[in-house]
Amino acid sequence: MALVAGSEKGLSSKDNLDSFDQLGFAPHVAGNKIERSMSTTVMGQSVSMPVILSPTGVQAVHPDGEVAVARAGANRGVAVGLSSFASRSVEEVCAVNDQVFFQMYWSGDRDTMLQRLTRARDAGAKGIILTLDWSFANGRDWGSPWIPDKIGLKAVVKLGPEVAMRPRWLWSFAKTGHLPGLLTPNMAKPGERAPTFFGAYYEWMQSPLPSWDDVAWLRNSWDGPFMVKGVSRVDDAKRVVDLGATALSVSNHGGNNLDGTPAPIRALPAIADAVGDQIEVLLDGGVRRGSDVVKALALGARAVMIGRAYLWGLAAEGQSGVENVLDVLRGGIDATLLALGKSSVNELSRDDVVAPDGFFRTLGA
Repeated sequence: MALVAGSEKGLSSKDNLDSFDQLGFAPHVAGNKIERSMSTTVMGQSVSMPVILSPTGVQAVHPDGEVAVARAGANRGVAVGLSSFASRSVEEVCAVNDQVFFQMYWSGDRDTMLQRLTRARDAGAKGIILTLDWSFANGRDWGSPWIPDKIGLKAVVKLGPEVAMRPRWLWSFAKTGHLPGLLTPNMAKPGERAPTFFGAYYEWMQSPLPSWDDVAWLRNSWDGPFMVKGVSRVDDAKRVVDLGATALSVSNHGGNNLDGTPAPIRALPAIADAVGDQIEVLLDGGVRRGSDVVKALALGARAVMIGRAYLWGLAAEGQSGVENVLDVLRGGIDATLLALGKSSVNELSRDDVVAPDGFFRTLGA
């Protein structure tokens, strides 16, 4: 799983974390603000803090999966990204959170993609996230555990000893009366059964790679907020602006795309400088603490998207685990704002961050 892995040697996955550790702060010691605000807007949605729950596929680490994540986001005033490869349907998720961004890959033909857009709109999705940073690496999932295509005898024999060591997790599924599912209902064609994750993955792999004209067509097919996820180059960021997107996310898919791509935080300032006054710029990759969120905002991001952090919470405690992760991040953001003497996340600037020489990367300028 991408939850514990990266592509090839894992260089990008490692750099996503290490890069945040190389950044420091320039705090104040007096005159700090008593009250601090973390609220902002992202793709037309008012959120309580600058953190979005990033779309990730098949969240079957807990029986409630994406529904538990969506409920946690609603309870904490946070928008949720829902993967087209999710284990729960867009209708179920939008029913418990009215701030859902539906994520799509360039998968299938145009008619199929239009059907998915229409379904997401009818369900109540507020925006679309087109993920383009998962297209190149053949040697994905370095360090990944074995993932079965279904829960059969082979899976039970192979995974049984590990599951037996986690009786509480097993009991959470036993109470539901069904085993973890690997179906992707949002990839189902009208009147057809939902494909398995690997079935949906096969459709994506067989689809021709999109051109910029294709991306522009998809954007023009959706009449609401639209994000392109996966940008690391300035020239690509300018193309995203030209096609009329609402937002872009600086991302390398958590290190699960082309290994050796720099950490997003290194590429963020150059992209923010180039297009930040024309489009909302987000960052996705390596965020584990509230202080990481502040570093990204100070370097030009409007908000960050998190994946692994909340999935660990989901696996451990379901909805309450995700809520706990969000609470930890909120506390870290607040403490960092206090130390920097800021009353709002909107006051952050690059002067608040200390970076070593040669830290930043400008790609495709």
